[in-house]
Amino acid sequence: QVQLVESGGGLVQPGGSLRLSCAASGRTFITMAWFRQGPGKEREFVAFSTRGRPTNYADSVKGRFTISRDNADDTVSLQMNSLKPEDTAVYYCAASRFFGGTSVSEYSYWGQGTQVTVSS
Repeated sequence: QVQLVESGGGLVQPGGSLRLSCAASGRTFITMAWFRQGPGKEREFVAFSTRGRPTNYADSVKGRFTISRDNADDTVSLQMNSLKPEDTAVYYCAASRFFGGTSVSEYSYWGQGTQVTVSS
């Protein structure tokens, strides 16, 4: 049974930092990614990591967020710095057995989501 379990969300002030983690079990994945869904918005791409290839980021988070991956135990983390109120969203870990990209439809496996709230 495939499971993606996220952790690390919470409330943080603008300019602060948070680190999200996602542990995968049940199979190995080529690409692991983070998406987010803000209130009243569509789910949107944040970052992905593909084995052996450069990481990729949405323009809105480039330079502030860093995705990292531990291939030994198939975990992926998202270090979020300089957080802004517009980063407030439910963050989802996603995984693909193939080379994934920036589209929701490219990922078959999803975590349950973790809330990140940026507010003073």
